[in-house]
Amino acid sequence: METTALPDYPRGLTFEQVWAAQMEDREQLRKLRENQEETARQMKETDRRMKETDRQLGKLGNRFGEMIEYMVLPNLLEKFRKLGFIFTKAYPHATIEDGKNNIITEIDITLENGDKVMIVEVKSKPEIADIVEHVERMQKVRAHADLHGDKRIFLGAVAGMVFSDNEKLYALKTGFYVVEPSGDTFNIIVPEGPYSPKEW
Repeated sequence: METTALPDYPRGLTFEQVWAAQMEDREQLRKLRENQEETARQMKETDRRMKETDRQLGKLGNRFGEMIEYMVLPNLLEKFRKLGFIFTKAYPHATIEDGKNNIITEIDITLENGDKVMIVEVKSKPEIADIVEHVERMQKVRAHADLHGDKRIFLGAVAGMVFSDNEKLYALKTGFYVVEPSGDTFNIIVPEGPYSPKEW
């Protein structure tokens, strides 16, 4: 016959003392269980708040990115015109969704004409990972163009409100034009010297 082990209380205790000790043990277990439940509740609430904070930051980042796009876009054609690019079309927020060929990407700003297309990635503060991702985006855009017989030359640019020297140099080394603020407007830095604009 299976028996349940009882707590090891000291010998010589009266029934009332054993009963009181058991009640105290139960109370301690109850408090421990309540503490565990409260801790779990707090962890769940903390997780919820962190997710909400991430969501709000994401929305803020998107709005900030959109604000930069609309600040940059109106003057971008003129700035590139001074560099010898005559783009006849400019538009924000293009998407390539080619599930059949596994080519899916989003483009912040597109400038184009009959010969060339400039794909501009816009970030409030570009990081190395953003530049690497833009290289991958350019490869996808080129692959998609090839599938549709588009033989134009594709070039890339990275625009940022705040550019650290390291990220700026990395973008130029990669062959991207760099678009950065300058007073009330912005400048376009051409990858030159030991670097050159990369064509896809």
